[in-house]
Amino acid sequence: MVKVIISGHNNRITVSVADDGEGIAPKDQRRIFERFYRVENSRTRSKGGTGLGLAIVKHILEGHNTEIRVCSKLGDGSEFKF
Repeated sequence: MVKVIISGHNNRITVSVADDGEGIAPKDQRRIFERFYRVENSRTRSKGGTGLGLAIVKHILEGHNTEIRVCSKLGDGSEFKF
């Protein structure tokens, strides 16, 4: 399941996108926003992603003076905030 939450505080909006998937290992979290970086495991390879999606999101948000952050724990899913 994917959950999207939009909240506001002091004229700022925060968007949170969270899932209950596998999660992302800490060693991979630092690199997932790099172009062509893919988490190395057999499941990802079989799905065939290019490793561009999060890099594109990061560059779009940077163009709007916004950062994206990830909080993830293996087995508990991931949450992306911007």
